[in-house]
Amino acid sequence: MKSLLAAFLVLTLFDLGEADDGKHSSCSSPLGDPGRVSETAFSASSPRFSAEEAYSAHMPEHLRCDACRAIAFQMQEYLAKAESKRSSAKAPAALLSESEYVDTLENSCSQSWENYGVKEVGGVKSFTGPGLKSQETMTVMMTGGPWPARLYKLCQSYLGEFGEEQIYEAYRRQPAALAAFLCSGEQRACTRLSDTKGRSLNKMKALQSEL
Repeated sequence: MKSLLAAFLVLTLFDLGEADDGKHSSCSSPLGDPGRVSETAFSASSPRFSAEEAYSAHMPEHLRCDACRAIAFQMQEYLAKAESKRSSAKAPAALLSESEYVDTLENSCSQSWENYGVKEVGGVKSFTGPGLKSQETMTVMMTGGPWPARLYKLCQSYLGEFGEEQIYEAYRRQPAALAAFLCSGEQRACTRLSDTKGRSLNKMKALQSEL
């Protein structure tokens, strides 16, 4: 009787273990090209993407501000590294030639963008990665999928809109302010996002006052 009871308990624990493993392996990307889930976020659910977020060839408007800041950070990093290669004790702030800064900015756009992904906290989606503010919460970061191609396309659009020369001049004036130059001017990504949030807040206040 004791041996039968022990065998039953072993089988029950084995079944529970398999069921638990199934739960942890069921996390998959809703995108056509499955993204990679950050290994550090093992106990949270992955972002749920809308049709636009999953399938559009363009960067969704509500993610453009984060994307712009990520692009500005990478441009700054690439330019700083390129200048450091030319620098010396006699000329610590060596200027890049036109061909050098053009190639450097092109390379910043053509990178893999593998360190960037999208997370969702409290129903709000945002980019996360180097140069972006991160929240110390347990989240899943979805990388891969359409995001690298969208970042590349958006980065190239900034080169076309502003030109490599203006971007490099803005960087030389104040490297840390490159994000403000690209993202926060009139009708630019972060300005439009702030305006949209302001209008949404005003609508909420108006609805509350009517109740």
